[in-house]
Amino acid sequence: MGTDRRKQLLLEWLRGVFGTDEFSCEAASADASFRRYFRLVLRGESYVVMDAPPDKEDCQPFIAIANVLFQQGVNTPVVFQQSLELGFLVLTDLGSRCYLDELKPETAPALYTDAVQALHKMHQLVPAELEIPVYDAALLQQEMDLFNDWFLVELLGIQLSAGELEGLALIQQKLLESALAQPQVFVHRDYHSRNLMCCELGNPGVIDFQDAVLGPLSYDLASLYRDCYIEWPDEQVYAWLDEFLQQRQQMGCDDEFDSACFYQWFDWMGMQRHMKAVGIFCRLLLRDGKAGYLKDIPRTLSYVLKVAQAYDELKPLADLLLSHAVEAKFDQHLRGLS
Repeated sequence: MGTDRRKQLLLEWLRGVFGTDEFSCEAASADASFRRYFRLVLRGESYVVMDAPPDKEDCQPFIAIANVLFQQGVNTPVVFQQSLELGFLVLTDLGSRCYLDELKPETAPALYTDAVQALHKMHQLVPAELEIPVYDAALLQQEMDLFNDWFLVELLGIQLSAGELEGLALIQQKLLESALAQPQVFVHRDYHSRNLMCCELGNPGVIDFQDAVLGPLSYDLASLYRDCYIEWPDEQVYAWLDEFLQQRQQMGCDDEFDSACFYQWFDWMGMQRHMKAVGIFCRLLLRDGKAGYLKDIPRTLSYVLKVAQAYDELKPLADLLLSHAVEAKFDQHLRGLS
């Protein structure tokens, strides 16, 4: 069913749900999945409508996690109307100003303070009571494989030798073990500046949490502070991490790790995530025809190289990427597209 047909189906459903056709329903945004969003204005009230084709997306995790987070005091959209069969949800409109639009050196401290307070609330959820998947070794590895499969091979045409593949696998095993060694908490899994909305009350509004898992403590912080869409100096990032750890202490968390250990967890977790992100950005172009994320690859790739060069155990990855001149080859590829 084409997207135009789905829009017609959506409008028909909305007429049935609200008993009127006196509303406007305009495109609001699309994301990296098959979901897209509309802004519905009805009787002077504004809502967001999610269109998630049921053959490609399952709305149930979104609804279940939205309820859990809302009850925990996190500002997530409330589901007002739903049709799981059609893949339509009518949600709270959290506005159109995301963190990325507002983040500047002078606004960042307050915005990130709010974002971390919401994270603390998520981390207080009891893991045993969460009906979400576990971020296990298989999933972590599957994500890192996207880097070789879609970035090195498919986009750049680089075929690593058997020895290089073995070296890459050893590095990824270390990243995987580091992730699994951390305290396991609720992980939003995409907690970055495009999924945090600036709200007058209950800032931030938190969206796009349907892929949440039980996973490493540092994961959402890596998404937040080593954001694929905006970069901050390392000294600032580690100062923010210190604040996070102090807040955990004040909350009575009995952490058995020190800040140096946490910095490493954070850095290595970021590398796992950034390898995944580079692969996904390439897949969005090559498989789905979405070129919008290509401009974010240089920043994301630079995080990978920087961390790999900072740790002796990870340096073979930096050497591998430099020996294949991946940054230069990507730049060349980008110029070829323009």
